[in-house]
Amino acid sequence: MSSMVTPQGIVHYESYGRGRAVILLHGWINSWGVWEDFMIHLAESAPYKIYALDFWGFGESAKTMRGQTPPFKVSAYSQMVDQFMEALGIERAPVFGHSMGGTVALTLALDFPSRVTKVGVVGSPVNGESLNVFLKMMGVDWMARTVWRAPFLVFSFIRIILMRDPTRVRQMVLRDVQQTSIESFCRSIGDLHHTDLEARLAHLRVPVLGVFGEHDVIVDPKEARRLAEGARLARVEMMPVSGHFPMLDDPARFNETLRHFLQN
Repeated sequence: MSSMVTPQGIVHYESYGRGRAVILLHGWINSWGVWEDFMIHLAESAPYKIYALDFWGFGESAKTMRGQTPPFKVSAYSQMVDQFMEALGIERAPVFGHSMGGTVALTLALDFPSRVTKVGVVGSPVNGESLNVFLKMMGVDWMARTVWRAPFLVFSFIRIILMRDPTRVRQMVLRDVQQTSIESFCRSIGDLHHTDLEARLAHLRVPVLGVFGEHDVIVDPKEARRLAEGARLARVEMMPVSGHFPMLDDPARFNETLRHFLQN
């Protein structure tokens, strides 16, 4: 387990392999672990050093910020990744993100274009209105806090939105939510709901890959079209047997798609 100190708090990360840097970002109420299988695959198949971060408020990263309003927002997480790269001496790298992490990756490429060589988004909203209605409800502070006070409601909420996903996915999310703070739980999804990058996509100057599960009930798969039409260097891969977690639903196809994008 590795960590670094930022002005806002500790950032936890894990790394695999040796070679060129690749950065991976997780989604809402997840942690770096959603990427673990892909990290191992990529490190064993090509000369890359892969870093997977925990956002503030999630996983093993800081849950309370140092005397500041909690920066559990897409723009703050983009700045966090910039700080991480600066601290580790990573000048530029491909950045991939799942769900909220993909929205952060796009924001990083727009706000810090010199940092990013390629962007990959996996089941990520370009416009937060594409989120599942239950997730948008969790962005309402009083509602999120009411649910949070009754753990069985949190677990019921997760089971409902992931009812079609494999047991492994549900177990992973249920594990990760126990490492999530109430502030990051509601503030991050509330900010994601009100994020809209569609008008900015045309400013991207790097290749963009979008991977979307055709059975995703968390983020509308039609976001694939929004990405493809908005970013001039974008290509989209639809995963016909996948939901919101294609890295777990169809790992062979997912791994090959991302590896091919990195190498070409």
